[in-house]
Amino acid sequence: TDSDGDAADNQTLSNKRANLVVKFLINTYPFITDGMIEARGYGETQPMVPNDTPENKKLNRRIEVIVWE
Repeated sequence: TDSDGDAADNQTLSNKRANLVVKFLINTYPFITDGMIEARGYGETQPMVPNDTPENKKLNRRIEVIVWE
């Protein structure tokens, strides 16, 4: 999530995005179960790049998926 708007609202948005991705993956791939995946929203606290241009803000509106064996 970029840093536009209220930090609390950005955190809420980030949490919702993360949870939706988890639901999508579980519903799309039957071999993925609740115990294999978790959602974490970081809001505006972990930008990949500075939030100083529209392009950078787009890059910070992202999800990351980490797969464990």
